[in-house]
Amino acid sequence: QVQLVESGGGLVQAGGSLRLSCLASGIIFSSNTMNWYRQAPGKQRELVASIASSGSTDYANSVKGRFTISRDNAKSTVYLQMNSLKPDDTGVYYCNTKQRVRGNWINYYGQGTQVTVSS
Repeated sequence: QVQLVESGGGLVQAGGSLRLSCLASGIIFSSNTMNWYRQAPGKQRELVASIASSGSTDYANSVKGRFTISRDNAKSTVYLQMNSLKPDDTGVYYCNTKQRVRGNWINYYGQGTQVTVSS
């Protein structure tokens, strides 16, 4: 079955950096678009960054220029390098992909990793 396992979260001061990792299994990783979402307390989950199988990337306006998404197909791993972190970046970060199962698209999320940015 599809499994996504995130790591790399933690507590960091504003202006600092963190690198998140997501190890995927149960999918043909190189063929899948991979995404990072985040959810702040009391807010809806939002899409932060995406990387297609081609390597093309897309970012939420709030993180452009500060975050970089990348992938290593040989390791079935997607990364999120987060620089110049702000308190507003605080939240649980989730790795995501979707897969077509019997004609229906199914979304898969990992368990999440907590990122806390102190001011």
